[in-house]
Amino acid sequence: MFGKKKEDEMVPREDGLTDYDIYIMGKQEKILNMAFAAIVLFLVGYVFYQNILLSAVLMVFCVKFPKIRTRQIIEKRKNQLTLQFKDMLYSLSSALAVGKSVEMGIRDSLQDLRVIYPDPNTDILREMEYILRGIGMNNTVEEMFGQFAERAHLEDIDNFVDIFVTCKRTGGDLIEVMRSTSNTIGEKIEVRQEINTLISGKKYEFNFMMVLPVIMVEFLALTSADYMKPVFTQPAGIAAMTVAIAIFALAYFVGSRVMKIEI
Repeated sequence: MFGKKKEDEMVPREDGLTDYDIYIMGKQEKILNMAFAAIVLFLVGYVFYQNILLSAVLMVFCVKFPKIRTRQIIEKRKNQLTLQFKDMLYSLSSALAVGKSVEMGIRDSLQDLRVIYPDPNTDILREMEYILRGIGMNNTVEEMFGQFAERAHLEDIDNFVDIFVTCKRTGGDLIEVMRSTSNTIGEKIEVRQEINTLISGKKYEFNFMMVLPVIMVEFLALTSADYMKPVFTQPAGIAAMTVAIAIFALAYFVGSRVMKIEI
């Protein structure tokens, strides 16, 4: 329903509202992430090259890490928002089931959510408060939920809003829509958690396999220095190590993609 923004379009919204496909990393946070990546790259480079200069050259790739970290933060935040949205739907459907209007149901669900999420900066709390303010300014519930979906960039919320708007216009059963949507989201989350449990062992194995080449090279460098010396000093050896690092990075990228399962 709504497309994702490209990385070069990551700029704050003019209205100041949260776009969940955008995370602007602060200067200090960016520096800390780059410093962390630079240290890791230097250590890996030194293990493979045993040369300070070549290891330092490898550190230039640390500039890519803030973008990687930004994607991780965005993904985590959207996963949390999905869980929070499911809780909101459960609460809202319960309010509608006892005969309350949608507007009153939203107010009641906000109170319930404040108990579940004590932090006032929780995303779903801020979104519900904004929806209520919009309704108070004579905006329709459909418009406010539509704006939320546009900024959330989540399929579950998009689907809910589409069905919600249709029901409001045609007089459909909102209670059943809420119940069905919350159950569907809940089932998807449970399936995702079950899959994560099943592959958690594989993730540990994957992480170990990523560290193992570094350990093996360092072990050989310490125990068989004469044997490994040509690898660290001859052009052919340095080239071979460079290829090994490239394969190492490619394996990490492919493995990370394989471990990421979308439901």
